Amino acid sequence: MSADASRSARRSDTEIGVAAGVGAHLMWGMFPIFFGLLAPAGPVEILAHRMLWTLVLMLAVGLVTRRIVRLRSLTPRSMLLVAAAAAAISLNWGVYIYGVTSGRVVETALGYFVNPLVSVLLGVVIFRERVNRWQAGALGLAAVAVLVLTVDYGHPPYIALTLALSFGAYGLIKKVVPLDPVTSLTAEGLVTAPFAIGYLGFLAVTGTGTFVGHGAGHALLLMTAGVVTAAPLLLFGAAAQRVPLVTLGIIQYLTPSLQMAWGVAVLHEDMPASRWIGFALIWLALLVFTVDAVRRVRTARRGVLEPVP
Repeated sequence: MSADASRSARRSDTEIGVAAGVGAHLMWGMFPIFFGLLAPAGPVEILAHRMLWTLVLMLAVGLVTRRIVRLRSLTPRSMLLVAAAAAAISLNWGVYIYGVTSGRVVETALGYFVNPLVSVLLGVVIFRERVNRWQAGALGLAAVAVLVLTVDYGHPPYIALTLALSFGAYGLIKKVVPLDPVTSLTAEGLVTAPFAIGYLGFLAVTGTGTFVGHGAGHALLLMTAGVVTAAPLLLFGAAAQRVPLVTLGIIQYLTPSLQMAWGVAVLHEDMPASRWIGFALIWLALLVFTVDAVRRVRTARRGVLEPVP
């Protein structure tokens, strides 16, 4: 292959990756719309259906791609990691659904704005990673923002912090799980399925579920939660293989931006001046964090060693 053809192929692959990444984050950004359609189902029932139908879909994908056989190679340590990942993402999903269905979409968006900074903090605490001055400054701004929002809400932004910490923990666990995304998500579904099936069975026996009795459209929407969950994850996996992490990091801000816009412009959630100040500090922290990441990539490409902070 000629040099021009090779560059063209790489450019095309990158364009596909960017399109996949944007598609994933557009879908995640529209989650408040989708989950708002699932009423009168409660948050826990929605979570159970999301777990169950995501597993059904991933089992089908695993069978078609023949990756399901990789589950046989799981060691006890790998299973423990998968169980930990399943617990973290289940907490994240459950809190997110609760936030959306209780009319706190803006606070859920805050959680995903904060998430990149929380991931850095977890890396420092757990893996003893070092941060430079820029990253330390971004973390400091984020801490001030949380303090401002705590004063504004009258309590810490529990939903946002839980979302950021649970997803950050999920990301750290996924780094050490020796499985591809399809197999890993399927394994996580197998861990959570007994709980989901048990709870849905309880709702069916007690007649308190909404899967039946509210029309075929409602049942279909609950089943669609599997596709809505798996599709952006698969798109994101495709993007991660083709796009630099810095580019992915910038694209990821699309999700909370769309969610916040929905909460403020459509749901008309309360946004006093103090809350805007808190969000402005978070955005400033993210700007510092992103500029530093871009600077580091450019330095690495020039082959210049980054000075120790």
